[in-house]
Amino acid sequence: MTPEGEPPVVMTERRGPILGVALNRPAASNALNAAMLRSLSLAWREAADPGVRAVVLTANGRNFCAGADLRDRPDQQCQVHDLRHAFHPVLLALATLDKPVVAAVNGAAAGGGMALALAADIRLASPEARFVPAWASIGLPPDLGTSWFLPRIVGVGRVFEWVASGESLDAEKALAWGLVQTIVEPGELAMEAWTQAARLAAIPGAALRETKRLLRNSARRSLAEQLEAEAAAVAVASADPERAVAMAAARERLERG
Repeated sequence: MTPEGEPPVVMTERRGPILGVALNRPAASNALNAAMLRSLSLAWREAADPGVRAVVLTANGRNFCAGADLRDRPDQQCQVHDLRHAFHPVLLALATLDKPVVAAVNGAAAGGGMALALAADIRLASPEARFVPAWASIGLPPDLGTSWFLPRIVGVGRVFEWVASGESLDAEKALAWGLVQTIVEPGELAMEAWTQAARLAAIPGAALRETKRLLRNSARRSLAEQLEAEAAAVAVASADPERAVAMAAARERLERG
């Protein structure tokens, strides 16, 4: 818990069907410590509310997230235990949300901070954004799912070379690699994230939830299995009451020409 009188290390804000989640340890570059992990767990629990239709993930201060706070991980045994029991549940809860997540990356996203951004569905970046694979420099392989996310986004060969180099990837190169979808000026970054979240939240019914499930599991299925999964997803989405309303509105637009 955050000590009394101090600002929360994670701030949440509800705007209608959108939940904003802001990392709030700016003096520590939003490094992930035990208090922040506990707060993020609560935030993802709030995001799972059926009334929430989209999530915006931002960070206060100059940097998005410096990764794990090394001052919180004194030895190797503690580090592995924390990965399994503190970090992994937070990452999995974010990655498996059945609603769209838009991340706005300002400044550096390093190590586990980059993993948080990668777990989002849409990533926006300011021109100052940097993605830093910080593990090799301290003698570690990637963690927090980055070895799963990155090959699916930018390819295995490119990931190995980049992670081994430890070099920072700037916003322009991240855009060229497909790591982010858009570069937005710093003063407009958060607003654009909320705008995109509002557009996604307005999509009716179960369309986006089922789309996320299809994409998440597509790599382990054959084409025939994926076709069947698509049919099942269409059946689920078709039964949602909002779909009938959307179809009626579409027919009305067609009739009006």
